[in-house]
Amino acid sequence: MTSVSELTDHTGFRMRMVSNAVSQAFARKVEAEGVTVAEWVFMRALYNTAPMPPSVLAGSMGMTRGAISKLADRLLEKGLIERTDSPSDKRAHSLSLSAEGKAKVPVLAALADENDAAFFGVLTPAEHRQLDHLLTVLAERRGLRAAPVD
Repeated sequence: MTSVSELTDHTGFRMRMVSNAVSQAFARKVEAEGVTVAEWVFMRALYNTAPMPPSVLAGSMGMTRGAISKLADRLLEKGLIERTDSPSDKRAHSLSLSAEGKAKVPVLAALADENDAAFFGVLTPAEHRQLDHLLTVLAERRGLRAAPVD
């Protein structure tokens, strides 16, 4: 009979278990503020930047223009971002945070900080730095740059 590895033998399985727990707790917190995690990532990308075209934002976030367009439409409806038409090209526009969006980003960032502290607070500072370092190394060596929004 062929030996079959246990699920818990796989690092990816444990990473997904941890990731799901962290992500789901954070999703509940930001949803109480009226946004999704994907919308939070979008808003954070616009924070402290000049207005930018959706194509530039898509490139910086590692997302498709279609995904950016859908998120932008939702955030426009919520009044959290603004769209400014280009004076030189009627087809072009830029996106920026509205005043309400600018005020909400620090609130959401504080929730992200609290979520991290609550979840990773069981690690020593050295363990936390080591975990962060290893995840950064994995992301860099695998060329991962897309924002984790799902």
